[in-house]
Amino acid sequence: MARGKREDFTSPAPTCSYCPKAMRMAHQMAIESDKMRGDMIEATEFPHLSNHYNVGAVPKIVINNVVDLEGALPDTV
Repeated sequence: MARGKREDFTSPAPTCSYCPKAMRMAHQMAIESDKMRGDMIEATEFPHLSNHYNVGAVPKIVINNVVDLEGALPDTV
């Protein structure tokens, strides 16, 4: 990853009704900023990553392995 580039990890699940909106929001941030990269990992297909990122609820957004946001978020975040 390029120095100074923020990493954004999102974890959806197939039956989650809030996940598509969270994925769009996270990826839109990555599209609008060349300082950010967005990755989406399907929580149930990659249990080792879900464990690594402590996914207890979806959607979950992790930024730089420091900040994590779980659940539905308003558009203004």
